[in-house]
Amino acid sequence: MLGFGDYLLVSVILFFVGAIGVIFRRNLIYILMSLEIMLNSINITLIGLARYSRDTNPQVLILFILVVAAVEVAVGLGIAINLMRVKGTVDVDLFKSLKG
Repeated sequence: MLGFGDYLLVSVILFFVGAIGVIFRRNLIYILMSLEIMLNSINITLIGLARYSRDTNPQVLILFILVVAAVEVAVGLGIAINLMRVKGTVDVDLFKSLKG
């Protein structure tokens, strides 16, 4: 049987993998995938908390995070498709001209 520490260990590893992907990747699609990994690592922590505390409040928060992640992907992919049409690439280093 898994302990709460096991959930936290997997969550921390996934969070750092996602953070490294956000920091070092230059492709917008990879950055969005790394953000999804980070959000899912938070969900794993909340699943472990809900399992060992016998409380249903973390499950509601998990559902909210999943909805936010789905909206983030929809908006992010819409922006990526639009930038691909306009600029011809999804490399974030080339988007500095979009700053106001």
